[in-house]
Amino acid sequence: MNNLQLSPRLQKLVDMGESGTDILHGELKNLMLQAEGDWILNRYKPEGKYHEGQLDAYALVYHLTYQLAFAISDRAKLTNQ
Repeated sequence: MNNLQLSPRLQKLVDMGESGTDILHGELKNLMLQAEGDWILNRYKPEGKYHEGQLDAYALVYHLTYQLAFAISDRAKLTNQ
């Protein structure tokens, strides 16, 4: 049983045919901006370390979306030769 639902904004992107990596890449950009704002507001408080770690984790996954997109593109080029 799947109770997971996308937000209407993300579902619209799926319905428009956007790739999963592109959707994830864009969403991670938004999450990184929010985490950066939270970190700036709280960097001198104990919870600042949490937001710094959150931002670092998002950045790692963001980088992974680039790696995946390029690997998928390279595979598609090889397949179409």
